[in-house]
Amino acid sequence: MTDAKPYRHRFPMIIIQHAVWLYHRFPLSYRDVQELLHQRGIQVSHETLREWCMKFGSLFAEGLRQREPRRGFRWYLDEVCTTVDGVRHWLWRAVDEHGFVLDILLQRHRDTEAAKTFLTRLVGGYDIPEVIHMDQLQSYGAAIRDLPSLHGVDHQQVLSTARCNNVIEQSHRSTRRQERQQQGFKRKKRAQEFLRLHARIVNLHHHARTSVSTSIRRSNQKQAFQT
Repeated sequence: MTDAKPYRHRFPMIIIQHAVWLYHRFPLSYRDVQELLHQRGIQVSHETLREWCMKFGSLFAEGLRQREPRRGFRWYLDEVCTTVDGVRHWLWRAVDEHGFVLDILLQRHRDTEAAKTFLTRLVGGYDIPEVIHMDQLQSYGAAIRDLPSLHGVDHQQVLSTARCNNVIEQSHRSTRRQERQQQGFKRKKRAQEFLRLHARIVNLHHHARTSVSTSIRRSNQKQAFQT
């Protein structure tokens, strides 16, 4: 990963990458990351860390997205309410059957136009799925009818508490932890950029779970660190 302009930073890119990864991987503040780097002999201010995240976050997110393997053909869609600068917004999220995040989009409304915007983004970035699971929001059905590419897709509406929809419900947990750590999101654009990279890093460490053997988990973690 290189800067679009000539390299002008005091620290090498490997340190910038590590700092940005820490902030998006764990529920840490900029001052927490500053202290962790200071313990390793790296003197950097929390304002510099904020500028690094703002400047390189979108580049890292796009780079990770391009490196991701092909995702599943069963989509799970859901939207969760969040607050940005005191105003209610809706965070639209799509995951595949394995729990990997496909895309997220922060929008002001929860209507047919918002659902259509989100589905259009998904169709443009991934292959057409075989099945789409969604909650009972009627806007999904109206949006699918307006998108010819999804007319042949089997779409099923389920209760948000249904067992088959747990994969998308569990995906919201990490976002809620980050939201609490930041004491709520302050700006819509910054929140969208943060959550975009956060989702890609969550995908990267998705297999680092206790449900697999220690050797496999360590191998997956090593591969994630290298990426």
